[in-house]
Amino acid sequence: MDAVKCEAFLTAVDRGSFTAAAETLGYTQSGITRMINALESELGFSLFVRQKKGVVLTENGKSMLPAIRDIVRANRRAEEMGLDIQGVVKGTLTIGSYFSVSSMWMPGILKKFEEKYPMIKIYVIEGGNKEMAKRLNEKSVDLCICGEPSGDANCDWIPLYKDRMVAWLPVDHPKAANKTFKISDLERYPFIHTFPNQDSDQDRLIESEKLTMNERYSTKDAFTTYNMVEAGLGISFEQQLISRKWRDSIKVVEIPLSPARYVQLGIAVPSLKDASPVAKRFIERVKDIFIHDVL
Repeated sequence: MDAVKCEAFLTAVDRGSFTAAAETLGYTQSGITRMINALESELGFSLFVRQKKGVVLTENGKSMLPAIRDIVRANRRAEEMGLDIQGVVKGTLTIGSYFSVSSMWMPGILKKFEEKYPMIKIYVIEGGNKEMAKRLNEKSVDLCICGEPSGDANCDWIPLYKDRMVAWLPVDHPKAANKTFKISDLERYPFIHTFPNQDSDQDRLIESEKLTMNERYSTKDAFTTYNMVEAGLGISFEQQLISRKWRDSIKVVEIPLSPARYVQLGIAVPSLKDASPVAKRFIERVKDIFIHDVL
């Protein structure tokens, strides 16, 4: 089975259309269509249902997805190993990332990595813990920079940074002058929930503490939550690093939770032993960055 056709298939799956896949891979739309048609002819069944707004996998396509991912991954790894033997660092890397990590760390990490390895093409896929666990299990990413995965994710884990959880309060909140904020008090006030039901850091703490929240609003973005807290619409909590670039422009009081709670951030890899040479170089570069400087 031709690896180029398999990559076209995976790109169409990820992008949701042949047109978008063609733009990503640098082919014409008709070129992608021919490759997919040839792959379907080789297999003897349809992989996609063609729709006006794009494509979706057939049941047979879903069944073939893990095997085709393995073909593309093995082909890339072989190519990268061959280049690595020649002393050339070149390849492709797909990184899963927390939304917060993407905004806080990813630009600095990618800049430092590109300075040393300019010939590596990188794709970043953002999502929450649940999305990252899914992608790790199906091996649709080479690695994730995220919070420590739950037991649902089958992966190797490399811890990088331990970040304290803090309450976010409006400046006129009655507890705004406190040095700590009791976790149990999170139940007492209108709550703004960020990205609920996605195994987020908030979800994990609420579940572990068996809290019954007075949820007033929900958002999909921590920056939106932060602004809503400033407006006095409720309180929230998050890891401390998330808001470091907003503090000078947005007036929100941040108070450490009590008892203290932390989020462990790091790198999750489907299999460190089987990681590609490019992925291993990225991991080592990120570890070096965190040894010398937290971005």
